Amino acid sequence: MGFGPFFFGANKNMLNKRADKLELLRIAEAVALEKSIDKELIITSMETGIAKAAKSKFGQENEIKVLINRENGDIEIFRKLVISENPDNANIEINIEDAIKLNEINKDKKVGDEVLQPLPAFDFGRIAAQTAKQVINSNVREAERERQYNDFIDKKDSILSGIVKRLEFGNVIVDLGRTEAIIQKNELIPRENIKAGDRIKAYCSDVRKEPRGQQIFLSRAHPKFMEKLFFQEVPEIYDGLIEIKSSSRDPGSRAKICVKAVDTSLDPVGACVGMRGSRVQAVVNELQGEKIDIVNWSEDPAILVSNALSPAEVQRVNVDTERKKLDVILTEENLSKAIGRRGQNVRLATKLLNYEINIMTDAEDSERRQLEFKEKTENFVKNLELDETLGQLLVAEGFSTIDDIKDSSTENLIKIEGIEEDTAKALIERAKEFYQKDQEDISKKIKDLGLSDDLINHKGLTPGMLVTLGEQKILTLEDFADLASDELTGGFDIVKGERIKIQGYLEDFALSKTEADELIMSARKIIYKDWGMRNGQQKNKTYYFWQSQKVI
Repeated sequence: MGFGPFFFGANKNMLNKRADKLELLRIAEAVALEKSIDKELIITSMETGIAKAAKSKFGQENEIKVLINRENGDIEIFRKLVISENPDNANIEINIEDAIKLNEINKDKKVGDEVLQPLPAFDFGRIAAQTAKQVINSNVREAERERQYNDFIDKKDSILSGIVKRLEFGNVIVDLGRTEAIIQKNELIPRENIKAGDRIKAYCSDVRKEPRGQQIFLSRAHPKFMEKLFFQEVPEIYDGLIEIKSSSRDPGSRAKICVKAVDTSLDPVGACVGMRGSRVQAVVNELQGEKIDIVNWSEDPAILVSNALSPAEVQRVNVDTERKKLDVILTEENLSKAIGRRGQNVRLATKLLNYEINIMTDAEDSERRQLEFKEKTENFVKNLELDETLGQLLVAEGFSTIDDIKDSSTENLIKIEGIEEDTAKALIERAKEFYQKDQEDISKKIKDLGLSDDLINHKGLTPGMLVTLGEQKILTLEDFADLASDELTGGFDIVKGERIKIQGYLEDFALSKTEADELIMSARKIIYKDWGMRNGQQKNKTYYFWQSQKVI
């Protein structure tokens, strides 16, 4: 529905005809109904459009106000004037006497107040009519875009259904009825056969305001898509009796979902599977045959990781909650099951738990513990000048570093069988002397390595960390900002089907992945700020670049 020639015609008396005035209101109502926007906004847009057209008739220096009667369609055109003692410009100013002549209600007004001067009806010329039409249509389109955005912003984080309209460069354009959405190529399930005309479901991951209207982003690869499908298929989840704690996906291949029963009488896994697997099968079919492991939630990370690594049987788990690390020990026979094809099983379990999972056999664990015991003992023997027996005794009692001894008390040390008071005092004193000398050596190393002041002063980096970074030729804050968190904390990679350990630069400092992310991102913010100040107009582009980088 548009604004027809009746409104913008050449007949100068057109706007004064009662039939035309009523038609004006009917058009406004019809457009509002068609576009699902407020009728008042349509009429307001008409007033603005007529006002702009009137300016071309009466002069651009005039401030025009148009009022359309909401009941009968009468159109009144006014010029806004400001009351002045000595008016200089009759187009914008008026004295108080003339203001009262215009309307008796102006007698209570004073200098500086606005008054409205009626203007005569005029003939819309072609250009003026086009100008008015453009203003109205522009306002209507903007209102329609705002309405569509408000409609769909509430649908974010939900499943939407639509018809595939077309495929563009691997992306799928979906017709949602009143608007379109896009599923980007990387948000599709791999090897999924989609063609125009297919009805498709997808998870609404984002709704953005764009100059040309809202942009709706859908995903079929997002873990939330699977969660929402279970929400639809499992009444117990919908009713809040079962809670989805987390999920992870390798789209098109395998997925894991962790569930917890709020009502302890329920079996959350059984409820999600359904009678003869009917519920989970419905989700699997929608995900194009993706295998789904349903994991029972536990507050104990050790029990949870055992459930998540099924079908592998776990012997024991060493939990480091501070560093969010899990050492999972199992037999040689279960090693391949725990890792999965190309590391898939352990990778999905890692995302599910948000813990770093280190899988090893009994033999590897025993070897690792023996090596750690030996290294700690040698550290005490060498740096505190102890005999090996005393060094082993300290390690066996839980002392891991010289700092542990430095910060300990005489009372705690003499509790250890074989350590007397004099020995305890001597141990603490030697530990303090070593610490002091070590700090001096570190300060000298930092200076010799040539680290920049901005890196040295970066909050969160200890002197020991700085030395390690300097030895790896990471000398400036910019060098540090270019790193990924895995380069600091270490991790695992799959090479030719084998899981290979990758040593992190700061792995020996018990740095968690979250802490590493925070250190790197704070460095990037500083670099962005400094770079932006030096480069003026490029500031926004640089900010977008840093913010859009995903730390692996």
